[in-house]
Amino acid sequence: MSMKIVTAIIKPFKLEEVRDALTALGVHGLTVTEVKGYGRQKGHTEIYRGAEYAVTFVPKIKIEIAIPATQVERTVAAIVTAARTGQIGDGKIFVSDLEHAMRIRTGEVDAAAL
Repeated sequence: MSMKIVTAIIKPFKLEEVRDALTALGVHGLTVTEVKGYGRQKGHTEIYRGAEYAVTFVPKIKIEIAIPATQVERTVAAIVTAARTGQIGDGKIFVSDLEHAMRIRTGEVDAAAL
């Protein structure tokens, strides 16, 4: 069975909503990483103690989910619905092929390991 990795970069305060949406779909595992980056907005400026400074890397959350290819469309749709605010910086979703997976504890491979 074909497998995919779905990588979503979202605003940090949307993490719980996205997790709840994925859990409702039956997605059982995901990896979450705190990351920093920028897209088209190239960061922004903030005022701190009266001084203006540039924030070039914006805090984001990266979610990685390994799923069967048959679940990609509904998984992506759930992330978009839960993470969208309509503002700049809502994030991106990337879908990549996953060639091989193994569950370390049992030795299960590929779709059985997901």
